[in-house]
Amino acid sequence: MNMNESIWQSIVNCEPTYDGQYYYAVLTTGIFCRPSCRSRTPKRDNVRIFSSIEEAVQAGFRPCKRCRPDERPYGPDVELVMQMKDLIQRRCHERLTLSAVARQLSISPYHLHRVFKRVTGLTPAQYICRTRITRAMELLKHEHNKSVTDIAIGLGFRSISHFSTVFRQATGQTPSEYRNHAFAHVHDGG
Repeated sequence: MNMNESIWQSIVNCEPTYDGQYYYAVLTTGIFCRPSCRSRTPKRDNVRIFSSIEEAVQAGFRPCKRCRPDERPYGPDVELVMQMKDLIQRRCHERLTLSAVARQLSISPYHLHRVFKRVTGLTPAQYICRTRITRAMELLKHEHNKSVTDIAIGLGFRSISHFSTVFRQATGQTPSEYRNHAFAHVHDGG
């Protein structure tokens, strides 16, 4: 695998979004790492890129003891984000605060916010809102017996007006317009 400028920058910036996509090895140390490894940035001329752990090992490199690419499929930051996403998916209907989620994951709210934003490009609050809107869209399409208010409250929105505002910003339609459009689309055979 060749190293282009974006791969090199992901190594320099310790980008967790590339973990699992490739590994880099350093000729002078004989060690390979995941892109998010926080070890000192090597000289570019000494770096080789591999698409898998097996390739790096076959080329004679051993795994880094700091980032442990052979023990975890993803780096610790990505694993933390995956845990947070799972918690949000399971509990998005509750009133979730960053502090409460951080407590559940035994980490500081500041660190959790910073890691989540760096890995996903979204703040935790944006991700919670996106998750709720996605669920609302499904419920509006398929749960015709539930009122818009029941859906909004059931998904943890503060009020129906807050839900309507956020829903419109995300979809360009009010919840009722979305439901009517989805219902008409289903009955038109679309």
